[in-house]
Amino acid sequence: MKNEKLIFIMGPTATGKTDIAVNLAYGIGEIISVDSMQVYRLLNCGTAKPTKEQLRKVK
Repeated sequence: MKNEKLIFIMGPTATGKTDIAVNLAYGIGEIISVDSMQVYRLLNCGTAKPTKEQLRKVK
């Protein structure tokens, strides 16, 4: 089993966490999101989801 490091990004709403995560993922290649609102596919209002372009560039 590999001993891989995890990066956690936590903080209040609207502080740029998604932008930081996407920028990290450009280099790492993967994001696992546990945001309770961003996981809903059809709930786009008020969730600050990553853009479609950002999502295409990472897993």
